[in-house]
Amino acid sequence: MQNGYSLVQSLQKLTVNQLREKYQKLFGEPTGGRHKGWLIKRILWRQQAAVEGDLSERARRRAAELASESDLRVTAPRGQAPEVKAAGRPLHDPRLPMPGTVITRQYKGRLVQVTVGEASFEYEGTSYRSLSAVARAVTGSHCNGFLFFQLGVKP
Repeated sequence: MQNGYSLVQSLQKLTVNQLREKYQKLFGEPTGGRHKGWLIKRILWRQQAAVEGDLSERARRRAAELASESDLRVTAPRGQAPEVKAAGRPLHDPRLPMPGTVITRQYKGRLVQVTVGEASFEYEGTSYRSLSAVARAVTGSHCNGFLFFQLGVKP
């Protein structure tokens, strides 16, 4: 068996699919994991447990007792779940003012005014998907829209 350091290095060189295959080969079961760091840690932990021994039966029983005694919430309280779109993102970015608000900024001697919409931003009669797109239209180069309009920036 390799020493721990060289084993970690060899695992880090593998792709996620190679790690998944290694997991399957070593432990005889597939893994649903696709996060490289998690797969490496899991393989190392399982190999260490095989060499040094897993949790004792007493520790397993105690963990099961603690889990059954605890009042774990697995869902949000009714009526308190955040509103989400189908893509899993919040309906409203908390860094943005509410729809209908006009964001104003001076840029090179002219006044830039952007109206916040439900899912877009309107600037000079054109609708943009993001503040960064508006900032690009104003400046001619890419820049972060939140920084350009100084939103979410502490004074």
